[in-house]
Amino acid sequence: MVGTITQTRKLLPAVSVYFSPGASLYSHEKAAIADVATMIAKLKGCTIASPFDLSSQTFNRAYLIPDETLLAEEAAALNIASEDDLFGGVVPCCVARTKAITHHLVGGCAARPVHWSPVFADRVRSVVPPGYTAFTAEDARIATSRLLKFGTIRLKMPLACRGTDQTVIGSMRELDRFLKRMPPKEFVETGLVIEVNLRPVTTLSIGQVTIDNLTIAYHGLQRTVANNRGQLVYGGSHLICARGGWDALDRLPLDGARRLAVVQARSYDQATSEYHGFLASRRNYDVGQGLDGKGQWRSGVFEASWRSGGASTAELMAMLAFAADPTLQVLEVSAVKEFGQAGTPPGNAMIHFKGDDPEDGPILRYTLVTRKFRQVA
Repeated sequence: MVGTITQTRKLLPAVSVYFSPGASLYSHEKAAIADVATMIAKLKGCTIASPFDLSSQTFNRAYLIPDETLLAEEAAALNIASEDDLFGGVVPCCVARTKAITHHLVGGCAARPVHWSPVFADRVRSVVPPGYTAFTAEDARIATSRLLKFGTIRLKMPLACRGTDQTVIGSMRELDRFLKRMPPKEFVETGLVIEVNLRPVTTLSIGQVTIDNLTIAYHGLQRTVANNRGQLVYGGSHLICARGGWDALDRLPLDGARRLAVVQARSYDQATSEYHGFLASRRNYDVGQGLDGKGQWRSGVFEASWRSGGASTAELMAMLAFAADPTLQVLEVSAVKEFGQAGTPPGNAMIHFKGDDPEDGPILRYTLVTRKFRQVA
């Protein structure tokens, strides 16, 4: 029997997944988020409802697991008033849930959406890789001309996920070819992220999750794998989870690079106060570390995730273990994605999906705890 937390901040009758209008998820992603709901329901000691339908209002006080970071007006319609009401986050404007907020502009007069925050960009400037966000083709050219001195650069579509829609270029000519294919409307609404390309690169996951009166923080390493089309995509995470909030990570034995990544992620997280109304129960930050084209080692936050993500099954498995055993202090847990005709997962794994996804091809997804510590490792 999985232990549950007996003292909660707010009792809600059910846990329910909420799919945003127009949501497009692979079948294996829907299976994983359904298992996230199952684990949260066990953690909270409540029932699981069918996916939340705003029009029916069947559970108008359900604890929601959105597939996307919510906008403030959408959250209000869903009766979400605080981080206790959802697994994920709420932002005040569309641009705030994209990579476009991470980098500053090429100049004070550069084009930008009305709600884009220059103060946020200034606050995180020292904890992200060298880069810019551009909302016009001309600004993209200025940004690229400045960054090419560091070697190749990476173009990122701000709404992309799973490590897709990224292009590496090494010249202005390549940029112009890219810009010809980019719809002008996308520039105006979501922009283009332009940053130094790190190779080889290690991507770390740094995060904090709170559900009721249980909080964990973690650091970990992401896997990159080839999907069924040969593209390099996110392939899972190995996390070291500690009982407690951000400060719990300070007590773990970290090397200098990993400790720097934690500091950078926390600084980025603190800067979210510049977006009025921001709230999140799940705060995950991807930190990239590697060499730029000139051989200089760099470290910085690539992007944030304030929604159920690829590592969430690992986060929830750790939280269940912490809830069941108050003596546990540190856990190692892995979320794994394997494409193609995968082998048999470990016997103690929780399998989320194994089979042929109609859109993504054959894939295996599972999560398992690999080590437990009753004192700081």
